[in-house]
Amino acid sequence: MSNVTALKPRAAAEPVWLSPADVAKRVPGVTVANLQELRKKGNGPRYFKPTPKVVIYAEADVDAWVSGSLVRTREQS
Repeated sequence: MSNVTALKPRAAAEPVWLSPADVAKRVPGVTVANLQELRKKGNGPRYFKPTPKVVIYAEADVDAWVSGSLVRTREQS
């Protein structure tokens, strides 16, 4: 069995960080002001505040938030 090699564990992908402006560019119809209102109301994508004045989003969280807003019509059900 000398030709068997152990599999290396996959390294976790580094998160991609997005500013509110990046999120607004990525999601049509969303503005920086919309994101601020969503944060105040406790809605919207998860976010991080590494400092009191900095808000960042993980790309995966933004994608999950958009995917979670899927609306099915009666024809699709």
